[in-house]
Amino acid sequence: MDYDSDDNEMLESGVADGGEKGGLSSCGYCGKLRNLNSVELMCWQCGSWFHESCISYQLGKLVPFMLNYSFTCKNCASTGVEIFRKTQAQLRDMCITALANLQHSGQKDSRGSAGTMFSLQRDVIPFLEQNWEALTTAARRSTQSWHTTLQRILMKEVDAYFNVEETGESGEPTQHHPFFGLITSDLTLIRPLVDAPGGWRSPLAGSSQHQQSGKGRGAKRKVPETTAGNKKARGDMPAPKLHGYPVDHPFNKDGYRYILAEPDPHAPFRQEFDDSNDWAGKPIPGWLYRGLSPGAVLLALHDRAPQLRTADDRLAVSGDKGYCLIRATHTTFEPPFVAWWRFIVNNLVLENLVYQDPMGVGGSARVYWECTIDDQPEGSHTRIGWCQQLANLQAPLGYDKFGYSWRSRKGTVFHESRGKHYFDGGFSEGDVLGIMIDLPEKNPVSQFPPTYKDKPLVKFRSHLYYEDKDDVPESLKNLKPLSGSKITFFKNGKCCGVAFRHIYGGSYYPTVSLYRNITVSVNFGPDFKYPPKTHEYRGMHERCEESMVERTLADMTYLVENEGKLRLDVFT
Repeated sequence: MDYDSDDNEMLESGVADGGEKGGLSSCGYCGKLRNLNSVELMCWQCGSWFHESCISYQLGKLVPFMLNYSFTCKNCASTGVEIFRKTQAQLRDMCITALANLQHSGQKDSRGSAGTMFSLQRDVIPFLEQNWEALTTAARRSTQSWHTTLQRILMKEVDAYFNVEETGESGEPTQHHPFFGLITSDLTLIRPLVDAPGGWRSPLAGSSQHQQSGKGRGAKRKVPETTAGNKKARGDMPAPKLHGYPVDHPFNKDGYRYILAEPDPHAPFRQEFDDSNDWAGKPIPGWLYRGLSPGAVLLALHDRAPQLRTADDRLAVSGDKGYCLIRATHTTFEPPFVAWWRFIVNNLVLENLVYQDPMGVGGSARVYWECTIDDQPEGSHTRIGWCQQLANLQAPLGYDKFGYSWRSRKGTVFHESRGKHYFDGGFSEGDVLGIMIDLPEKNPVSQFPPTYKDKPLVKFRSHLYYEDKDDVPESLKNLKPLSGSKITFFKNGKCCGVAFRHIYGGSYYPTVSLYRNITVSVNFGPDFKYPPKTHEYRGMHERCEESMVERTLADMTYLVENEGKLRLDVFT
C-alpha cells in the first residue's frame, strides 16, 4: 500500500471523506468515515484506521493524533485478537500531537482567529501537562527545566516538522513568543511511528514540504542507506531509525554485545532518582531501563557483520567479499517457559484471549521460516540455517559449534566446519528455501531470557545500550546434544529430509551467511510461500509477542528480587 498517495478531502465536521471500507479514509471495522474529533488508531500491518469505539481492546487514556503506539487489528493478527502497545514518546512527537489537537479544536491563535500557530508557554506546554499520561509512558517531569529543553528541540526541527514565529508584527517578541505550528494543515497526514515493515516513517508522512525539501533542517532527518560507513551524528539530535532501531549503532563484536535500551516506565524509585542530585556525573543504573523489544521479527542491524548490507525493510541482505553472517532479532522459543505460559492461561481470566500452545506440537518447539535467493551473481554462494548467539559473525554459518547450515553450492550441510552430503544440486537464484527446527521440551535453557538490568549502560550517538560480555569458553563447556532435536530443510515446498539430528541444546536464531554479492530475502511469516503440508509448525513471527512477555517477566523478577538493593542505591 502506498501510504502517501491517497488524496483525502476534509468535511466541515472534521471527517476525512472517502469511499472504501478501511484504508486511509474509513474505519476498517464499521466502514464509516474517519472522525478526527475522536481517537483513531492505525494498524501497522494493513495501514487501515479504526475508531476507538470500534476497538474491543481496553486502550486506556488516549488523545487524538497519537504517535507513540503499535496497533494490530484483529483482521491482521495471527490469533484474531487485537494487539495494542503504547510506547514512550519523544518531546518532539508529543508536540506534534499537541499542535494537531490545538489546530483541530479551532483554538484561537495570537491574532484572535482560528489559527495554526500557538504559543509554546500559553498553549502547548499546558496541553502537554494536562495530557501527559495519555501522551507518553514516561514519568511526569517534576521540575520545569524541560520547558527550555522543549523549545530547543522544537527549534532544531523547524522546517522538518514545525513552523516558528519568534517575533510579533512590530518585530519584537511578546510575552507569549515563540509560536509554533505544524508544517502541514492536513491533519490526516499524521500517522504513528511504528516498528513495522515499511521502514521508519515521519509522523507527517505525506507532507510535500517534508518529503521534497532539500533545504533547512528537514534534510538532515532523511534516513540514509544502512551501511557500515555512516557519518557521525551531530550533537544529541535523534538519529534516524529503521523499524525503531538507530541506523548509527554499535555492532556486536570482539566478545561484547550491545542491546538497545529504553527507559522503563515501571522501574521503582524513578521519581526519587530524577529528583536526587547525588547521581550527578555518575553512570545511570541499568535497572532504570529495559531492553527494547522489536515490534516484528526482522534481520538484526546490530547482530551482523558490518560489511553486510540490509534492505530498508530489514527483510533482505546482500553480501560483500568473504563469508560472514547476519542473525534475526528473535530466537526460537525457550521451552521451560511453557510452564509459566500455561500457568497464566489456566489461572487468569483474560478477555478475547485465544490460547495456542507455545510449544507447537507434541511438547516440541517446531519453528519454521523461509528465504528466497533473489540475486546470485556467478561465483557467489550462501548458507542458511540456525545458530546460537555466540556463532562467529565473521565466518560462514556452520563454522563453529554454535551453528548449523545448508550451503547453496552442491547442497552440502555444515557444522563445526565439517561438511556432509545432503541434497543433490543445492539451490540457486529463484529458489525458495524452508528452514525448520525441532527442539524438545527438555531443551536445557534458562527459565527466563536474560535481563540486562544488571548490565552497564553505554552511550552511542545519543542512544543508550546495555553492554554484555560473552563467555565463550563457559558456553562451549555447557553445550550438550539434545536428544530428539533436528533440523529439516525444504526446497520450493519439497521436504529435503532431516539434515541434522541431536543438535546442541539452546536457543537458536534464524541465520543467513553470504559469500560475495549474493542477495537473500527472508520471510518469518505468517504468509509463507510454501507452508509445509507434512509437518505441523509455528511461524517464526509468533516469537515477537512471546518474547515481550518473557522479557517482561524476567525484568519483573529481577526488580522484585533486588528491591532492597535498588532502594539502597537510590537513598544512600
